[in-house]
Amino acid sequence: MSSARALANHKLYLARILAEAWSEALQREQVTATTLAQAFQVPAVNHLVDAYGWFLLEVSGAESLPAAPPRGCQALPPIAQGKAVPGEIREFLQLESDGWLQALLADYSNITPITRQQTNSLAVSAVAALNPGQIRQWAQALEDLFDRMGDSLDEY
Repeated sequence: MSSARALANHKLYLARILAEAWSEALQREQVTATTLAQAFQVPAVNHLVDAYGWFLLEVSGAESLPAAPPRGCQALPPIAQGKAVPGEIREFLQLESDGWLQALLADYSNITPITRQQTNSLAVSAVAALNPGQIRQWAQALEDLFDRMGDSLDEY
Protein backbone atom coordinates (compact mmCIF):
# COMPACT_ATOMS: atom_id res chain seq x y z
CA MET A 1 0.00 0.00 0.00
CA SER A 2 1.38 3.41 -0.97
CA SER A 3 1.54 6.27 1.45
CA ALA A 4 -0.63 9.31 0.93
CA ARG A 5 2.50 11.44 0.43
CA ALA A 6 3.80 9.10 -2.30
CA LEU A 7 0.43 9.26 -4.06
CA ALA A 8 0.49 13.07 -3.80
CA ASN A 9 3.98 13.24 -5.30
CA HIS A 10 2.98 10.91 -8.14
CA LYS A 11 -0.04 13.05 -9.03
CA LEU A 12 2.16 16.15 -8.98
CA TYR A 13 4.54 14.42 -11.38
CA LEU A 14 1.68 13.51 -13.74
CA ALA A 15 0.41 17.11 -13.75
CA ARG A 16 3.87 18.34 -14.70
CA ILE A 17 4.06 15.83 -17.56
CA LEU A 18 0.73 17.13 -18.89
CA ALA A 19 1.86 20.77 -18.59
CA GLU A 20 5.01 19.96 -20.57
CA ALA A 21 3.10 18.05 -23.26
CA TRP A 22 0.60 20.92 -23.47
CA SER A 23 3.41 23.45 -23.94
CA GLU A 24 4.99 21.34 -26.67
CA ALA A 25 1.66 20.97 -28.46
CA LEU A 26 1.13 24.74 -28.31
CA GLN A 27 4.56 25.34 -29.85
CA ARG A 28 3.83 22.96 -32.75
CA GLU A 29 0.73 25.06 -33.61
CA GLN A 30 -1.02 22.11 -35.24
CA VAL A 31 -4.07 22.36 -32.98
CA THR A 32 -5.77 25.53 -31.75
CA ALA A 33 -4.94 26.74 -28.25
CA THR A 34 -8.60 26.44 -27.22
CA THR A 35 -8.79 22.82 -28.32
CA LEU A 36 -5.55 22.05 -26.49
CA ALA A 37 -6.96 23.69 -23.37
CA GLN A 38 -10.01 21.46 -23.67
CA ALA A 39 -7.75 18.40 -23.96
CA PHE A 40 -5.21 19.19 -21.24
CA GLN A 41 -6.78 21.56 -18.71
CA VAL A 42 -9.17 19.27 -16.85
CA PRO A 43 -6.80 16.27 -16.57
CA ALA A 44 -3.93 18.50 -15.40
CA VAL A 45 -6.08 20.25 -12.80
CA ASN A 46 -7.51 16.91 -11.65
CA HIS A 47 -4.00 15.57 -11.04
CA LEU A 48 -3.16 18.67 -8.99
CA VAL A 49 -6.38 18.45 -6.99
CA ASP A 50 -5.74 14.76 -6.35
CA ALA A 51 -2.19 15.56 -5.22
CA TYR A 52 -3.62 18.10 -2.80
CA GLY A 53 -6.23 15.64 -1.54
CA TRP A 54 -3.67 12.89 -0.91
CA PHE A 55 -1.50 15.36 0.98
CA LEU A 56 -4.50 16.44 3.05
CA LEU A 57 -4.87 12.82 4.12
CA GLU A 58 -1.18 12.72 5.02
CA VAL A 59 -1.45 15.89 7.12
CA SER A 60 -4.65 14.80 8.83
CA GLY A 61 -3.04 11.49 9.84
CA ALA A 62 -5.63 9.31 8.12
CA GLU A 63 -5.12 5.73 9.19
CA SER A 64 -6.45 4.16 6.02
CA LEU A 65 -6.56 5.55 2.52
CA PRO A 66 -9.81 5.80 0.56
CA ALA A 67 -10.07 4.79 -3.09
CA ALA A 68 -10.01 8.46 -4.10
CA PRO A 69 -8.62 11.51 -2.30
CA PRO A 70 -10.83 14.29 -0.90
CA ARG A 71 -11.27 17.45 -2.96
CA GLY A 72 -10.70 19.74 0.00
CA CYS A 73 -10.68 20.04 3.75
CA GLN A 74 -14.45 19.75 4.05
CA ALA A 75 -14.29 16.23 2.56
CA LEU A 76 -11.71 14.97 5.07
CA PRO A 77 -12.72 12.26 7.51
CA PRO A 78 -13.64 13.74 10.90
CA ILE A 79 -10.79 14.36 13.32
CA ALA A 80 -10.82 11.86 16.17
CA GLN A 81 -12.54 13.08 19.30
CA GLY A 82 -10.13 14.77 21.67
CA LYS A 83 -7.63 15.61 18.91
CA ALA A 84 -6.97 19.15 17.75
CA VAL A 85 -7.26 20.17 14.11
CA PRO A 86 -3.68 20.36 12.82
CA GLY A 87 -2.42 23.87 12.04
CA GLU A 88 -1.71 22.75 8.49
CA ILE A 89 -5.40 21.97 7.96
CA ARG A 90 -6.34 25.41 9.29
CA GLU A 91 -3.89 26.94 6.80
CA PHE A 92 -5.38 24.88 3.99
CA LEU A 93 -8.91 25.94 4.98
CA GLN A 94 -7.84 29.58 4.70
CA LEU A 95 -6.23 29.04 1.27
CA GLU A 96 -9.32 27.17 0.05
CA SER A 97 -11.61 30.05 0.98
CA ASP A 98 -9.41 32.94 -0.14
CA GLY A 99 -6.21 32.08 -1.94
CA TRP A 100 -4.58 30.22 -4.78
CA LEU A 101 -6.08 26.91 -3.62
CA GLN A 102 -9.54 28.39 -4.12
CA ALA A 103 -8.64 29.00 -7.77
CA LEU A 104 -7.17 25.51 -8.15
CA LEU A 105 -10.28 23.86 -6.70
CA ALA A 106 -12.65 25.74 -9.05
CA ASP A 107 -14.59 23.77 -11.67
CA TYR A 108 -12.69 23.88 -14.96
CA SER A 109 -14.74 21.23 -16.72
CA ASN A 110 -16.93 23.67 -18.66
CA ILE A 111 -14.54 24.97 -21.30
CA THR A 112 -16.41 25.65 -24.49
CA PRO A 113 -14.95 26.42 -27.89
CA ILE A 114 -14.61 30.06 -28.84
CA THR A 115 -17.59 31.17 -30.88
CA ARG A 116 -18.12 34.27 -32.93
CA GLN A 117 -20.41 36.84 -31.32
CA GLN A 118 -21.73 38.05 -34.68
CA THR A 119 -21.63 36.30 -38.03
CA ASN A 120 -19.94 39.21 -39.83
CA SER A 121 -17.52 40.04 -37.01
CA LEU A 122 -13.98 38.80 -36.50
CA ALA A 123 -14.33 39.31 -32.75
CA VAL A 124 -14.53 36.18 -30.66
CA SER A 125 -15.49 35.68 -27.06
CA ALA A 126 -12.71 35.05 -24.59
CA VAL A 127 -12.53 31.70 -22.89
CA ALA A 128 -11.49 31.61 -19.27
CA ALA A 129 -8.99 28.85 -19.84
CA LEU A 130 -5.85 27.97 -17.99
CA ASN A 131 -2.49 27.48 -19.61
CA PRO A 132 0.54 25.26 -18.98
CA GLY A 133 2.27 28.04 -17.07
CA GLN A 134 -0.55 28.20 -14.53
CA ILE A 135 -0.44 24.41 -14.10
CA ARG A 136 3.32 24.64 -13.48
CA GLN A 137 2.81 27.48 -10.96
CA TRP A 138 0.24 25.49 -9.00
CA ALA A 139 2.41 22.37 -9.12
CA GLN A 140 5.36 24.32 -7.73
CA ALA A 141 3.20 25.96 -5.05
CA LEU A 142 1.90 22.54 -3.99
CA GLU A 143 5.40 21.06 -3.94
CA ASP A 144 6.68 23.96 -1.83
CA LEU A 145 3.78 23.54 0.58
CA PHE A 146 4.26 19.76 0.74
CA ASP A 147 7.97 20.19 1.48
CA ARG A 148 7.44 22.85 4.15
CA MET A 149 4.62 20.99 5.86
CA GLY A 150 6.30 17.61 5.41
CA ASP A 151 9.33 18.91 7.31
CA SER A 152 7.15 20.03 10.21
CA LEU A 153 5.24 16.72 10.21
CA ASP A 154 8.52 14.82 10.37
CA GLU A 155 9.38 16.69 13.58
CA TYR A 156 6.42 15.15 15.46
